[in-house]
Order: sequence, then C-alpha cells, then structure tokens
Amino acid sequence: MTGFQEDATAMRDELVAVRRELHQAVEIGLDLPVTQGIILRELAGLGLEITTGTGLSSVVAVLRGGAPGPTVLLRADMDGLPVTEATGLPFASTSGAMHACGHDLHMAGLLGAVRLLVARRADLAGTVVFMFQPGEEGQAGARIMLEEGLLDIAGERPVAAYALHVDCSTQRGQLVTREGAMMASANALQLTVRGTGGHAAFPHLAVDPVPVAAHLILAVQTFAARRLPATDQAVLSITRLSSDSEASNVLASAVILEANIRTLSKATLTTVREQLPELLTAIAEAHGCTLESTFIASYPVTVNDPVETRFVLGTLDALVGPGRVVRQEVPSMASEDFAYILDEVPGVLVFVGAAPDEGSVALHSERAVFDDGVLDLQAAVLAELAWRRLQLA
Repeated sequence: MTGFQEDATAMRDELVAVRRELHQAVEIGLDLPVTQGIILRELAGLGLEITTGTGLSSVVAVLRGGAPGPTVLLRADMDGLPVTEATGLPFASTSGAMHACGHDLHMAGLLGAVRLLVARRADLAGTVVFMFQPGEEGQAGARIMLEEGLLDIAGERPVAAYALHVDCSTQRGQLVTREGAMMASANALQLTVRGTGGHAAFPHLAVDPVPVAAHLILAVQTFAARRLPATDQAVLSITRLSSDSEASNVLASAVILEANIRTLSKATLTTVREQLPELLTAIAEAHGCTLESTFIASYPVTVNDPVETRFVLGTLDALVGPGRVVRQEVPSMASEDFAYILDEVPGVLVFVGAAPDEGSVALHSERAVFDDGVLDLQAAVLAELAWRRLQLA
C-alpha cells in the first residue's frame, strides 16, 4: 500500500480548516475570485504548473512526476448555491449563498490529494492534472474549461479522469459508484402558449391560454408513462409557470412554462425532444392557441467507463475494504457536469457518504450538513486512484 490514508489522516485538521474557510467564503456561478484566491494560496510553493481560466475563475494545477508516464485528471467543483444557510453551524455562511452541495469538501479533498502526490513526486510515474472548476450548478463550467484547452494543458490528453461527490444523506465513509450511466442528463423545454387575452368577465370573447396551459402541464407529466417504455427512465417536470396578466380582471394573452427533462440515454432524449413539442403544439392548436417551444440543451448523461469502473472498484476495495464499497443499483436522476469530461475521457464519478451522526437532509437544502471528517478519505481515494492508474500504463 502507498500509505496515502495514514498521511491523509495526519493532515485532517488542516483539511477541515480550509474546508470551513471555503464554506464561509462561498460564491456562486462562474466568477469566484475569493474561492479562487484560497485555492491558489493553498497550491503556492508546491512546484506545480498553475493556470487560471479566462472565462471563469478556474484553477488548473499540473504535477509532473519524476518518471515518465501518462496523464490522469482529478476534478473538484468550486461553486455554491443561492441558498440562505440555516444549519446553525459556527462556520455557516451568512452571505445568502451556501455550499449546500458539498463543493467545499470537494475542493479541500482535492487539495489534500495534491499534497499527498506532491510528497511522492519523485516516484510518480506520469502527470496529474488537478481541475478546480466553477459553475457546476447550472453554468456548465466543465464545458467552458474544455473549450479553454483543459485536456491539452499538460501536453497530452489524460488517459483517465476521476471525481468524488459527497452525499450528506449516505452513511459516512461509504463509497458508491456503478458502471455505465451514473447520473441523468438535464435539459429544458421552454414553452409560450399564446391566446388573445380579454376581460375576465367575458372569457367566451377571448382565447384564454391559462386552461390550455393546464392541459399542457398534464400532458408533460404523463408523457413518459405513455410514450416511453416502462424500463426506460425519464423524469419530466414543469418547473416554471407565469402569465403576462398583471390584473385580476384581465385574462392573460400568453402563458410561459418551462419543463425540466431528465433522461439516461441519447435515444430517449431524442424521443422526448421530437415528440413532446409535437404533442403540446397539437393540444394548444386544438384549443385555438399557438405554441412556441425552445429546447435548451444542458448537461449530458454522466457515464462511468466500464473498464475504469472495474479498476476503481478494485482500488476502493483494496483501500477501505469491500464492506464500505457499494455498487449502486440504478442511476441517479440528478445531473452533474463532470459528464462533459467523461464524454471526452474515460473515467468514473464516485459518491462519498458524509452523513453526520445526527443525520442530515438532502443535498441543496438550507439545512444540509456534511461531516468533514471524511476529508482525509477523499484525499486518500483521489491520490490512490491517480497513483495506481499511472502505474498501470
């Protein structure tokens, strides 16, 4: 064994300290100057090749080992959510934003992996790219980093890519992954139903789009059950609804809706993308309205490479024992923009249980609490995956 776990445990207090600093300094979106500054401070003096992004506050650090070999990429996301924290923790954020998805732990864990691998630089057979990425929560920061040349930054493309994601409702210390589709794609369909508006007392003299919108909502909610095989998972939800009426006695002339679309295959997404607008348009026209629809592409399916998954599962079993490694039975219908990286590089996303002893609520909640005692495990797992993968080449 490499001894990564022992060394990581020795630095746990330092990792907890930087995680809590990042938790209080939370920022959202693509522009994270304070967060970026903390990451750069922690990487300073380690002999790394540092690059920062131009279209976002990303940080990429390249560690070149003492022996030749391929390149492996390790990733952490940096951004928080526009959620007002209600955990009551002594280091809680007070800015109106919150690391309710655990990205502060992701950054601290990757910083730990950097230190572990730097300490063994002379014996490292290859190169490790450390990717600190803003804009995971809807802004596709990973895609922007790819466009800015992430995969060529070390001189050759990575042969594998790995990322961890903490989960505050999974037992502390459990490591969860699966082969193939791990998380769903996330896309949207924007809809505008147009009628004629009019006086609320005389709806027969107008074409009211509001009841038509109600029919459209029901059609969206039942589409998957009647247009897709029962074995083909998809989740369609109306997430936004508004009209252009600004008075209680005025019928709207237009209603705006947005549907969130979660699928696990490109074929299913194609079916939804082609057939759902056709169905909704026909319903609108049958009621005398018109419908404008716009498809908004977002995150692809997060797919764990089968060969890399088997390697990861074997490594995790050896590192922590098979009793703590869980083979996830079905994919999650949540999404993750590490999918963009996995579209380009074979790799794996692993969930790390970080539930506190007293229990916690789900990710993205204002009351989500993560046990940062798992930081040394995160650091050791990332370092071990990179080390062993480079040894295979």
